[in-house]
Amino acid sequence: MTNEELCQALNYVNATRENRCKMANKIEENLPLIPILIAISKDNKDPISCKASWVLESLVKKKLEFIFPHIDVFTRSLSSVTLESSIRPASKICSLLVEYHYSNKTSLSKKVLTKKHLNTIAEAAFDWLIGNHKVAPKAYSMTTLLLLGKNITWIHPELQVILKQNYENGSAAYKARARMTLKALKKS
Repeated sequence: MTNEELCQALNYVNATRENRCKMANKIEENLPLIPILIAISKDNKDPISCKASWVLESLVKKKLEFIFPHIDVFTRSLSSVTLESSIRPASKICSLLVEYHYSNKTSLSKKVLTKKHLNTIAEAAFDWLIGNHKVAPKAYSMTTLLLLGKNITWIHPELQVILKQNYENGSAAYKARARMTLKALKKS
């Protein structure tokens, strides 16, 4: 599949999980398309960028290691993603990466994710947490930052301040996740 064929195929992707998974299976058969998929996902002017983000999320959920060879490209793209429908999948991928990194079976992740990658993910997560975004990217960011704060000392104090400041104006879902995160921060 060429770049042009990928763009054409993405036009037919919709929000259904089945449809996104079918496209992720096609990408799995041609893994060199992943950097192109990442590039499309950060093109905020193109309406297929969110579809590329959905497919990338489905692919990564299927097998996280698919993104490891392209981790530099992915983390560099985080600051460029501005469409809300692309931010949610990007924040989910970041959450998955960090959860895997801090799980017991992370020997490969520890070799792939450098301090620079983790700091870039932390910066993006804070941007999504304090920005005018929906609750899903904020919730994924809370999880990401809670875990990253285990090794990056400045994160937990900053996270606690932000959650307390934004708590009163947050939605019910935001408040529920913030309470859970603040409770976990007290234990750590």
